[in-house]
Amino acid sequence: MKLAITHTTTFAYSQPLLYAVQTLHLWPQSGATQTVLDWGLQTPGVLDALPDVLGNRLHSVCVTANADQRCLHHHIQARGVVDTHDLAQWQDDPKALHPAVFQRAGPLTQPDAALTAWAHAQVATPEVSVANALQLCHAVADRVRYQAGVTEVQTTAAQAFAAGLGVCQDQAHVMTVAARSLGWSARYVSGYFWAANEPDLASHAWVDVCLAPEHGHWLSLDVTHRCPTDERHVRLAAGTDYVSCAPVRGVRRGGGAEMLSVRVSIEPA
Repeated sequence: MKLAITHTTTFAYSQPLLYAVQTLHLWPQSGATQTVLDWGLQTPGVLDALPDVLGNRLHSVCVTANADQRCLHHHIQARGVVDTHDLAQWQDDPKALHPAVFQRAGPLTQPDAALTAWAHAQVATPEVSVANALQLCHAVADRVRYQAGVTEVQTTAAQAFAAGLGVCQDQAHVMTVAARSLGWSARYVSGYFWAANEPDLASHAWVDVCLAPEHGHWLSLDVTHRCPTDERHVRLAAGTDYVSCAPVRGVRRGGGAEMLSVRVSIEPA
């Protein structure tokens, strides 16, 4: 399926912005699950490519206001076309990081005793398999019901698990921690999802579970939709949690209060 995507992030400030440095995970890569046909980034400053040890495509942009400017807003736009493949299992490139790296926790996916005990109760044996991974996926979807507006981007997996509510980011974080607690390598994936009746899920998150670490064999699972990923999904980046592969992160001087808005449109090309 060919999908046309436009992802616009707008920053507005109550006072003039003096300087900002932002890192961007906004450029998908071609691989087993997708082929990037066309892609580009529009930014308010010079765009530089950066190395990313996790294997993602990473850029930085510096925004500087001239002395005679009142920089009160700027936007970053990613746009392109991706041909997706109906494939939920694949092998990493031989040069990719060993899957054991993704047993490491990130700031939002720290181990939690209650979540760990719960995860072990969801599967008959802790061995990684397609059946066990799917069973855990369904269990997380039941335990953390999808509801917008009850969590924030800083909400941890433990907090979402305790609340029993959250969005796709929270469900993916809980699934990631649960899988790692069973000894599986798991990584958080940020990306896009197309469905004509679900525009709010255009910006989406899911989880990769490693089925065979010695071969870099992975299975992608969408907890929100209780299924393996398919041609509706476009991968942007993967990491230990949202923090490690957020679409846009940065630091700034000036600007006062910041207002952030994100708009993602995705449709068949």
